[in-house]
Amino acid sequence: MHFPGIRFFVHRSSFAFCILHSALCNILLLCVSACLLPGLSCRRDQAYTPLYQPTPYAIAIPKFFPTTLNIPPDNPMTVEGIELGRYLFYDGRLSGRTEPDSLMSCCTCHLQSHSFVCGIDHPKFTGGHPFGLTCVLTPHFMLPMINLVWDSHGYLWNGKVSAVNPSPAMRNLEDVTWMAIVAPHEIHGDTARVAALFQSLKGYPELFTRAFGSSHVTVKNMGRAIAQFVRTLISANSKFDRFMLGKEHLTSSERNGYVLFMTEQGGDCFHCHGGEGNPLFTTNLFYNNGKDSLFTDPGDRLSVTGNPGDAGSYKAPTLRNLSFRAPYMHDGRFKTLDEVLGFYNSNLVWSPYISPLMHHIATHGIRLSPPQLADLKAFLVALNDSSFIANPAFARPLKFPDDN
Repeated sequence: MHFPGIRFFVHRSSFAFCILHSALCNILLLCVSACLLPGLSCRRDQAYTPLYQPTPYAIAIPKFFPTTLNIPPDNPMTVEGIELGRYLFYDGRLSGRTEPDSLMSCCTCHLQSHSFVCGIDHPKFTGGHPFGLTCVLTPHFMLPMINLVWDSHGYLWNGKVSAVNPSPAMRNLEDVTWMAIVAPHEIHGDTARVAALFQSLKGYPELFTRAFGSSHVTVKNMGRAIAQFVRTLISANSKFDRFMLGKEHLTSSERNGYVLFMTEQGGDCFHCHGGEGNPLFTTNLFYNNGKDSLFTDPGDRLSVTGNPGDAGSYKAPTLRNLSFRAPYMHDGRFKTLDEVLGFYNSNLVWSPYISPLMHHIATHGIRLSPPQLADLKAFLVALNDSSFIANPAFARPLKFPDDN
């Protein structure tokens, strides 16, 4: 039986259903798209937006200073890295401990008032010879932390930490931190314990995020931060610096001393310690300077190179801020600057390993008269930079990140 009206109704109903179904599908698709697109957009942005954006910090190179800096590509200088490094440098909990009698950090021995050595008058380290938490003396006395950003020849008295060290963990300033943490004569701690402690301290994870893009605290990033801070410790404002810039005059004694410093027949100092062409006042190289004839120190330059000619050789330290840095030499044998000058004047000791730059070894010294020695000393004192030991940017922070 044929019912045309019913067929037409069914046909219209099917057509309406199809339209409705299509509309619902489109609405659903739009809703899903609206939900997904923001997420997709965020993921797309994340692919091109850095996780963190530290503020670049450019070393201001003083006039006449070298332009080549020892800054590794994987640890560029940043404001945030330096800030974190300064906190860590001064935080005694770098020992991995919180007990008052078990705190130790870089600043325990490296005092700004003494150009970042402990100084001969230190109340705890008798005669300026530091020791670690277990009372084990350090193998050598201290080198100052001055202008280390220009040192590419190796750190420590023997240059053990250098780019040519076979161990990739002992090649630059960044590596000195973990070495200090584990050394028996320094912190004698555990790197995992140190990292865990700073992970738990309020404020530090955020500082690590700002400096290195991760709140996960690692000793590697601690070393990177401390190295950045230490590279800012620049001295370039001595009286001699101001003289070179035409801002101040040297006295006649200081000028005479400089002439002696720069001449082979005078003090003959410039070969190892530089001059107007090398205002670092060190070559950062290693020399046997005639202190001894027998060599038993297992930590001299020979221990690093294996070259017999390096027996009794040590880094020539910068001559900046000498007045603040007693005692002198790798073993602290000289307590005053006058003793150092007396040694170079008449007490040099010959050995087969003496540096060929020690031109006055045949006469056991430079043999200057007392007035000449006084002039040479006057020039050396003109290398003092009082602003360096008073610079607030290098000083202990007023409070630490977790202080209320």
